[in-house]
Amino acid sequence: MNRRLALRAAVASAAATFMIAAHAQSAGSAAPNSTNKKHRIAIQMSDADPARWNLALNNAKNLQDDVGAANVEIELVAYGPGIGMLKMESPTAQRIADATRAGVKVLACENTMRAQKLTRDDMHPAISYVPAGVTEIMKKQGEGWAYLRP
Repeated sequence: MNRRLALRAAVASAAATFMIAAHAQSAGSAAPNSTNKKHRIAIQMSDADPARWNLALNNAKNLQDDVGAANVEIELVAYGPGIGMLKMESPTAQRIADATRAGVKVLACENTMRAQKLTRDDMHPAISYVPAGVTEIMKKQGEGWAYLRP
């Protein structure tokens, strides 16, 4: 019986040592990632107000300046009345171009474009497209992205 107890104690001790070592290793490897974590934010733009768009574009630039452009993914998702600000002749066209060059992904909702009879030829050449803006935001939030509506 003492042999059986000794064997159990040895197995339990080995398992505990393994678990402690595994935890220490995973904690050690997680530490550098937590300081270098890439931030992700989806910005909803459903307003046709140039001032609100400039605020959102300022927010995106400030985020890149504060945490480093390489440390943040930014998606600016336009739908509804906000889609007009992504047209080639919009008052925010130059700011949109600057933002996309800086790495901000500017996305237009194709549902809204269809409803407003807009084609890609009507839109700023630097933007990208998603089938549905609201769905894009919902998916990003489900993936843990932060959400901002300026």
